[in-house]
Amino acid sequence: MAVTSEEHEPSPDEDSIDGEGDEAEPNVGLSYTIGQIKRDTTARIGMYIIGFMSAVAVFTTIDAVVFDYGFAKMFLHDPVRDPDNINDLRLLPPVGMGGELQYPLGTDDRGRDILTRLIYGTRIAMTAGFFATAIGTVGGTIIGAVSGYYGGWVDDVLQRVTETIYSIPFLVLVIAIMAALGNNIWFAIVGVGVISIPTFNRLIRSRVVSIREEEYVEAAKAAGVKDRNIILRHVIPNSFTPVLVQSTLQIGFAILTIAGLSFLGFGAQPPTPSWGQMLSGSRNHMINAPTYSIWPGLAILITVLGFNLFGDGLQDALDPRIDN
Repeated sequence: MAVTSEEHEPSPDEDSIDGEGDEAEPNVGLSYTIGQIKRDTTARIGMYIIGFMSAVAVFTTIDAVVFDYGFAKMFLHDPVRDPDNINDLRLLPPVGMGGELQYPLGTDDRGRDILTRLIYGTRIAMTAGFFATAIGTVGGTIIGAVSGYYGGWVDDVLQRVTETIYSIPFLVLVIAIMAALGNNIWFAIVGVGVISIPTFNRLIRSRVVSIREEEYVEAAKAAGVKDRNIILRHVIPNSFTPVLVQSTLQIGFAILTIAGLSFLGFGAQPPTPSWGQMLSGSRNHMINAPTYSIWPGLAILITVLGFNLFGDGLQDALDPRIDN
């Protein structure tokens, strides 16, 4: 007896073959995240800015530390040159506004090329941003994970300590740390890293409090896995998504803070090129040389904007609640 089309039911194998192309890709994984960032225009712009600034920072760091500004002296200008005579103290405007061709963006009040100092100031900004954020991320993650996992008096003690740090105005705390340790760019980085610990602590703790009750954590405890290994292998990796997004945004904040400290005379000391230091030097020339302050301000603005754009795109890509 022939089977009509209405009576025919597809086999499980046919179902799997027919539906193979209709399966949606899971919204997880590194490749998915990268794909989402590539499709996000603002995130791509931020990624390009970060990539360019990072490349410049690496190159200028190598040239400054290894070759004593050899490339700058050969092809640009010496960014740390201190004029030998009064005739070299020339504040020149950019080309097109009465300046000289060899100084495209003009010179500062000590006759040093602004373009060269802008380029070599990138290494201070990016180094400070990455290292300060790394200190805050590592410190806050460890404190938050331990606090949320154990709870009780451990949680109370650790949270009171971080709340004390959080209650102090961040510039006052950083300056106090530098007053105790010394006026040095690395101590400024440590100070900025310390003030960001409470932010990461709160993020990771709130996730760990819920994750510690999950079945896989309970299974690991029942299997005799040490608490340290549970925290490092299970709790932190499954709580790290918001921390990763906040780290990207925090780098921009760290760059702004370090620039502000340099503006106030802390952190990088003359004649080391620093964007905040350049802004400080332009204070007395706002009327007769307004572009002197515009260039370092633009450099800070573009760099911080790049990290913020990338952080927003990363958050959209990693948030499972957003239908991409």
